[in-house]
Amino acid sequence: MVFLLLNLFEPGKSNDSFFELPPGCKAFGVGASSMRSQNWLESWVKNFQDCAALLVLAGSRTAEVEGISAAGATSDARRYTAIADAELLLNGPLGPNHWPLPPLAAGVSPALISYVASRFVGMNPLVLAVGLHHMPSFPHLRLELPSCGPAACLSTGDAMQFVRVQYLWDKGYSMGLKLRKPLLLAECVPGGTTTAQAVLTGLGLSVADLISGSVMNPPIAIKTDLVERGLRKADLGLKPSPKRLLAAVGDPFQVVAAGLLLGARKAGQQVLLGGGCQMLAVLALALEELSVSLRSSFVEGIVLGTTAWLLEEVNSKDQAESSFVRLLDLVGDHFKVGLLGMSTGLRFNASSHEALRDYERGYIKEGVGAGAFALLAQFKGADCKDLVDDCEVSLTKLQKRTT
Repeated sequence: MVFLLLNLFEPGKSNDSFFELPPGCKAFGVGASSMRSQNWLESWVKNFQDCAALLVLAGSRTAEVEGISAAGATSDARRYTAIADAELLLNGPLGPNHWPLPPLAAGVSPALISYVASRFVGMNPLVLAVGLHHMPSFPHLRLELPSCGPAACLSTGDAMQFVRVQYLWDKGYSMGLKLRKPLLLAECVPGGTTTAQAVLTGLGLSVADLISGSVMNPPIAIKTDLVERGLRKADLGLKPSPKRLLAAVGDPFQVVAAGLLLGARKAGQQVLLGGGCQMLAVLALALEELSVSLRSSFVEGIVLGTTAWLLEEVNSKDQAESSFVRLLDLVGDHFKVGLLGMSTGLRFNASSHEALRDYERGYIKEGVGAGAFALLAQFKGADCKDLVDDCEVSLTKLQKRTT
């Protein structure tokens, strides 16, 4: 991991001034050169009021497998997690909500962090709903009929019909082509780290011990069993196309996001991928779709923004460094590109709320773009203490509302 001092040269000024990453923020990955980070920062820091934020909500019946996810204490609860999180992000702890936040074993939804940070930045995210059990009551974008529902469990090897994958991919690509501003892309997909593992494995990467999740200790054995069963049943061969792979073991978010990412970069837009393993899977799908000659320039405009909790997670005693950094570099090595990640400095060690301190113990870690929103808030000038204070105030309101 690298802490960078970035030289931001401006014409007509001396070339001896430096932009220091906000306290606690880190740039990491093979792509974390000062020039690469500088170019990204110049694009984003100067254009806070002219960026788009999109939260994609999606569903997969993979989330119904016992022990697979902590984004809701029961399989029934995980069917409405995405909508409840989106309501918290859009409306705050006291705003109108039709779905209660699902009960959690520990912690609180990362949508609380995203809400606080997005308000500081002044972003009003749009929500796209695809493949959900239930449809949101708030205004949102929709690409298909609600009756399409969530993807089947990836263990079936037949998660979605190919025609659906083709349709959603094309819709995402078309949306990306129309972008005229930088994009922050976030997601909420219970069970999504498992579909991410399936996609990355299907692309030929050995990632089972590097994939995170909302559970304190990721259920590696459960996830790996599902992935192996699904890929075995799908019988895709050695080099499946991204769309065939998605139809076998993916989820609707991955389909839309891969197309959207390709379209956005084709339109020349910078993209901040807010999340972790799921966003790396989407990036890998997009890279697989591209010719080798286009891959390096494609990733130049992409940064993955995440939390310090995910960045510092180590999934195995045999690992000496961050599982997520290893995963990022593994994907980069596979496609022979240098990927760049950045993490926020937000921490809850000193918080008076146990539900926030749970993040420091290894629960939740990331989701709903929490790391990316907090990262942008820091770049705009937010102090981490102020962000923590605001999260505590919002959590108190939320707890009073639900008691």
